[in-house]
Amino acid sequence: MDAPDTTKQIVRVTIFNQTYAVSTSGNPSQTVDLAHEIDELMSSIARRAGNLDSTRTAVLACLHLADRLRATEQQLGSLRQSIHHKSRDFALLLDQAFETSDKTESPLD
Repeated sequence: MDAPDTTKQIVRVTIFNQTYAVSTSGNPSQTVDLAHEIDELMSSIARRAGNLDSTRTAVLACLHLADRLRATEQQLGSLRQSIHHKSRDFALLLDQAFETSDKTESPLD
């Protein structure tokens, strides 16, 4: 089995009119896409909030992203709990099906 490629690449991105050289071991196009999303978020915040400096805009963007992360983590927790309950229900149904099958088999089988 081949080891994963951990070679780091430098990607140049622009966020809120500032250019950054970002080191990534992942797909460079994903890094560019993420930077573009952050740029759009910060630009949107700046348009709505008026005359904010870049630091305050970045802090508000971080708060927005932290809120999205928390909501996503809560959804993931709910999904995990749902999967756990459904797995348990499925296991009980299988147990019942095997019990029924065992009772209906003839003793000579």
